[in-house]
Amino acid sequence: MGKYLDPRADLTFKKVFGEHEDLVMSLLNALLPLDEGKQIEHVEYLTPEMVPENPGKKNSVVDVRCKETGGRHFIVEMQMNWNNEFQQRVILNASKAVVKQLGTSEDYSLLQPVYALNLINDVGFDAGPDEFYHDYAIVNVEHSNRIIEGLRFVFVELPKFKPQTIKEKKMAVLWLRFLTEINNGTSEVPAELLENPETNKALKILEKSAYNEAELYAYEYYWDAVYNERGAIRHGYKQGLAEGKAQGLAEGKAQGMAQGVAQTNRENASKMKSKGIGFDVIAEVTGLSKEEIEAL
Repeated sequence: MGKYLDPRADLTFKKVFGEHEDLVMSLLNALLPLDEGKQIEHVEYLTPEMVPENPGKKNSVVDVRCKETGGRHFIVEMQMNWNNEFQQRVILNASKAVVKQLGTSEDYSLLQPVYALNLINDVGFDAGPDEFYHDYAIVNVEHSNRIIEGLRFVFVELPKFKPQTIKEKKMAVLWLRFLTEINNGTSEVPAELLENPETNKALKILEKSAYNEAELYAYEYYWDAVYNERGAIRHGYKQGLAEGKAQGLAEGKAQGMAQGVAQTNRENASKMKSKGIGFDVIAEVTGLSKEEIEAL
């Protein structure tokens, strides 16, 4: 075992980028397609819970949510396993971030752009092996240079990243190396990451010695959940292929995935509860509600 924890885990990712404004600002400036002269200079955190105005609508939680002082809004997500539901969730949460900006009597001119940065530790796009960065905007179908400002979606497939592909963006390379090269087995860190003030600070946050026993339990159970979810996705896919005919294939796949993931989350939550880990941490790792955890 190495000296550090993996920055892609839910617990560590939120500690690095959800508690340090300078680090999330550096990440956003490095990876978002911001025009020259429009770099982010200051951000403030917003609640990650996206509560709808109508209680009958869907509630959701993002990893990190913040806004530029007097301006743009940003959502950052770290997704371990790709699925189509995640892509739809990104659209929903970004749209919520637009809607929640205005009160009943406020003018539409006050709306600010929303950027959704999505880091994916999986391959989710039908694209070339070197095409890891996907930038989506609202564009004119016939004239793609004509853009309606307001929503921007960026997806980064971490497994496809190679440092030499974006040499001209030093900070982007450093943050992506931080997210792809640091893990549980890391003892020696590349000099470039230690020399840069931002990545050096992030590395110190990842040191195992900085975490208490309950946090380390939550961290380990998170990875169990990730691997079990990945297995459930594969099982659901195979089950859907085996059982589903052309018309029912999608339903069989989705049902198998959902059942496997739900069972895994319940099992992990029960184990964490028996260790005395707090309900807030369990809910964050497994996605279960307080009532569901209490009933275990």
